[in-house]
Amino acid sequence: MASEAASQITIGALSAIFDETKPQVPEPIVQCVQIKTLPSPPNQPERYRAVFSDIANYVQTMIATQEATGVVKDGSLRKGCFVRLTSFQSNVVKGKNILVILGLEVLTELGEAEKIGDPKPLAVKSEEEEVGQPTTISSNGFYGSKMEGAQAQPNSRAQPISAPMSTSSVHATIYPIEAVSPYSNKWTIKARCTNKSAIKTWHNKNGEGRLFSVNLLDDSGEIRATGFKEQCDMLYELFQEGSVYYISTPCKVQIAKKQFSNLNNDYELVFERDTIVEKAEEQNDIPQIRYNFTTVADLQTVEKDTTTDVIGVLTEIGEASQIVSKSTGKPYEKRELTLVDNTGFSVRLTIWGATAQNFSVTPESVVAFKGVKVSDYGGRSLSLLSSGSMTVDPDIGEAHRLRGWYDAQGRSETFTSHVSNATNSMGKRDPFKTIAQVREEQLGMSETFDYFSLKATVIFIKQDNVWCYPACLSDNCNKKVTELDPGQWRCEKCDKTYPKPEYRYVLPISVGDHTGQLWLSCFDDTGRKIMGTSADDLMQLREDDSNAFGEVFQTANCQTWNFRCRAKTDNFGDQQRVRYQVSSCQPINYSEEASRLADIIDSYSIE
Repeated sequence: MASEAASQITIGALSAIFDETKPQVPEPIVQCVQIKTLPSPPNQPERYRAVFSDIANYVQTMIATQEATGVVKDGSLRKGCFVRLTSFQSNVVKGKNILVILGLEVLTELGEAEKIGDPKPLAVKSEEEEVGQPTTISSNGFYGSKMEGAQAQPNSRAQPISAPMSTSSVHATIYPIEAVSPYSNKWTIKARCTNKSAIKTWHNKNGEGRLFSVNLLDDSGEIRATGFKEQCDMLYELFQEGSVYYISTPCKVQIAKKQFSNLNNDYELVFERDTIVEKAEEQNDIPQIRYNFTTVADLQTVEKDTTTDVIGVLTEIGEASQIVSKSTGKPYEKRELTLVDNTGFSVRLTIWGATAQNFSVTPESVVAFKGVKVSDYGGRSLSLLSSGSMTVDPDIGEAHRLRGWYDAQGRSETFTSHVSNATNSMGKRDPFKTIAQVREEQLGMSETFDYFSLKATVIFIKQDNVWCYPACLSDNCNKKVTELDPGQWRCEKCDKTYPKPEYRYVLPISVGDHTGQLWLSCFDDTGRKIMGTSADDLMQLREDDSNAFGEVFQTANCQTWNFRCRAKTDNFGDQQRVRYQVSSCQPINYSEEASRLADIIDSYSIE
């Protein structure tokens, strides 16, 4: 079987991919000789690296698209199997040949085998080789090890994914957004601009400038791109929402700043001086919008302040009202809506500004919202971001299914509100646990949040600088601000400077019960309850009277509360740890507590 499979391998194909002077094979067959998972940020999709051999040579590859990573997750792609490469991009990164895999097919009929032959590392072509002087690059005897002595030379060629009619050769090969990463040195994407921000100014200790950002969409995914200073001036008028563009390197690819983006992408783009942006003639081959929906019921498992998309039937429309910002005195229009879906839950969603003022959607319409922020104040609720969008009765499968369900049975159903589900004496009907049970049951070690209630006593509160942070004064912001000069506190998100911040709690507390001790993290609403005052007032007290400041912490100690908590593993440096966050807390209701304890005693009754 191994000899039959060996005869199918396209010997020399890998070398040809990186040398255009050699005959090319459109879909070479290779053997997978190594595969491993790459480290990825929390809550981000896994990435994989594989080493492929064509018997003559081997090369490192990065599996870049969801379609390609699917064969890793289902176990099809594994060491020893044989693969047909259907789409790929060649690059040289830090002196190593890297093949970015966009599409592949595992040839299960060829089975698996030990590494065939003695493949050599695929050497990077150096300047000496170009003029006829040979050079040797060692692999140090390890697949995928760093090649010493090679200089990184830009070299990029890709299998066509689509080939739009264009007079420019740069458009001959279009790269999918999903595959754009720091591994990709040379590429062109064709994407629709789905959102363009206003021009903003920024100020910090290093200077000031102007910037704008756009959201770009194609069939494979979305990515955010930002232009600073000269690029802002050059490109802002060129980009129009709804239009399709070719964007070509040079263009910087960096880790996405999630606090500024509502897109599901690990990376983002930064336009450079020579980035090429051209409006495409063909505008209809790129989708208009792309959603990543969370059902209304699953909002309970989404972390606070996360941005997501939601679709539902509009059942209630509140009146437009106006609130005034405490910091700026500027009025804001708002309107509250209620959405339901076929999971049996309803959720409150707030829209703002002109969207709220001009809202004229008919009740019982199916509405899709892109870019809503999840809040946990009084239970899960949503807020449409300024960069978000709203589409009524979209022509997509999810909307058609919701319409059929609502017309058939949804009108007569009773829905559970995320707010009402969180308004009993504990804030939510989560199971009571002791601290020992929390540890024994390994709550927080699963892929989603684990929720539990805990009756515990505060035994210690840290009094150093970690108990609060300086926050922005803008409504619905609460981001940390930076002190540029005395009396100048800058919020980069809101692009505003304030004479002072509003301090907010991020309070670490140690609590205990009869089974053990646990550290909990409390945010501003919970911190106010526990400390009996605002963080702003407490900071002022620390400056005015250090003794009174210490007494506030002493008074908060030894108080017993019913905590509603959620647990989730996160990364701290190179280590994983479980973080326990307090969603809400209530003083002990002794009547309810007595009834709960009586129920526990009854469960041990022996007949």
